[in-house]
Amino acid sequence: MVTYVPHDVVREDRRDGSILLRSRVPLGPVARNTGEWLHRWAEEAPDRVFLAERSGDGWRELRYGELLQQVRAVSQSLLARGLGAETPVMIISGNSIDHAVLALAGQYVGVPTVALAEQYALVRDAHPRLIHAVETVRPAMIYAADAAAYGPALALDCMEGIEKVISSAEGATVAATPWSRLLMGDGGTNLDAVYAGISPETIAKIIFTSGSTANPKGVVTTHRMLCVNQAQMLACMPLLASRPPRIVDWLPWNHVFGGSHNLNLMLSNGGSLYIDEGKPTRSGFAASVRNIREQGGTIAFNVPIGFAQMVAAMRDDEALKRAYLGDCDLIFYAAASVPADVWAALAGFAKEVRGEVPLMFSGWGMSETSPAALQTHQPVKRPGNIGVPLPMVTAKLLPDEDGRYELRVAGPNILDAYYHDPEKTREAFDDEGYLITGDAVRFIDASAPNAGLGFDGRISEDFKLQTGTWVRATNVRLDALRHFSDIAMDVVITGHDRNEIGVLIFPHANALPPDSDAAGGLLISADLAAAVRDGLRRAAEHATGSSTRITRALILTAPPSMSDGELTAKGSINARKVLTLRKQFVERLYDNDDPAIIRL
Repeated sequence: MVTYVPHDVVREDRRDGSILLRSRVPLGPVARNTGEWLHRWAEEAPDRVFLAERSGDGWRELRYGELLQQVRAVSQSLLARGLGAETPVMIISGNSIDHAVLALAGQYVGVPTVALAEQYALVRDAHPRLIHAVETVRPAMIYAADAAAYGPALALDCMEGIEKVISSAEGATVAATPWSRLLMGDGGTNLDAVYAGISPETIAKIIFTSGSTANPKGVVTTHRMLCVNQAQMLACMPLLASRPPRIVDWLPWNHVFGGSHNLNLMLSNGGSLYIDEGKPTRSGFAASVRNIREQGGTIAFNVPIGFAQMVAAMRDDEALKRAYLGDCDLIFYAAASVPADVWAALAGFAKEVRGEVPLMFSGWGMSETSPAALQTHQPVKRPGNIGVPLPMVTAKLLPDEDGRYELRVAGPNILDAYYHDPEKTREAFDDEGYLITGDAVRFIDASAPNAGLGFDGRISEDFKLQTGTWVRATNVRLDALRHFSDIAMDVVITGHDRNEIGVLIFPHANALPPDSDAAGGLLISADLAAAVRDGLRRAAEHATGSSTRITRALILTAPPSMSDGELTAKGSINARKVLTLRKQFVERLYDNDDPAIIRL
């Protein structure tokens, strides 16, 4: 049986009605900087794999001893160019060994790195987001893995005068420095002296937020934030120290879950990360299955849709089931709640192949919290529980009239500032110094704080019907996606100041039947309308009243646009932007005479 640390929370009820929650779990030692992890494992386990990436039919592996050598060489090259705290390095391509070495080299000598979603560079419509990031950060160096694929982005006017570094020069259309040259190092730099000065307050990286309400903000992430966060998780998950963890992981490093949580979890605990070039998409999932068959893991990280796809694939595949769960100590999900049937299937499959159910945890965090702030770290009975504050984190809960609470947090893993944006920094904190998260939570059991908290939506996305009834749009959307999973790529909930809840549906491209007819930006299809109406009926069976019952739908023809801000860097929907840019469709959705409306 895998050991765990029980929740141990202190609750303080204050006179103003707010509640403070703190953990009594003690925090263990905290590294001074991320370089301490590098040196530790290069000395203790130099031949252990830290990173591996697909190379033809096999894997290219980088071991801890080699990692430290490469990081120090690239660090010398950065110093030789005069780079420092005010001259960041921007990384515009996805997860790779070279990407990781460059990021860790920057951290080793105090040169902040900025990893962006690769879509910003690869999708022309998303170039405005890339330009905004470049103009905000003003990097001294830009790294891309492949000259041909990233050539159009590297040729943008905003890139002029910035040194470009590439790993593969084939098809290059702009002048660039080969990655191999950075690996040569520069013996003329005083590397050890510079590294000795890297303190907990040194900037390690700048992480851009998803930009769901405005242009993305740059979260200044220090070594303190990263190192404290790993110590917080280790204090609550002793399994990380019981044996070196191993993961096969696709989560992108420009996002805090993949790049700060998972990558650093392996580095700080001497683990191994096999980079999964696949994704939980129709086109990318086969690659993930292949990688898992070959490597397996002791921890399974994913988002709910990824776990749902794995469950479907494992039902008739005993070998995959054993590869995925046979050696798995922990299943960890984030971004949304895993459906109950997926949770039950994962537990059941694991029991079959290993004789026991692994720990099944979730948590809550943001780019601003490094990211873990709340987490389950004891067994829970059902999904949807985001846990309790980690050690040294204080959660402040502000009650509303509906029995839920606005969540605010404080702690040493929380950011101090956004990059060159003092106004947004001031707006981010309340008068007590708590980060205003914009998220809402509920107690799983109001009489037992150790039972944990449940996520209850984004406050900014909530709205009222004409009756004055509040609609928790995030929860309604997640429920709708479950009932429209075969049809919808995503949905946006409508109904502000209306009598009924409606939904705008972005369909999967392969869900469109041959009788589809696009008319004025909307899709009209008898077969698709019947499927949507069936989904509305199934969703209505679970509705508790007008605040959760969707009665009407429209199917949109144009997918959400990243360049217009309808999609964030994480690929998630920006509901506010969709409702603003497509307000004409919202008006049509409530015109009962419109032939495109699908009614319950």
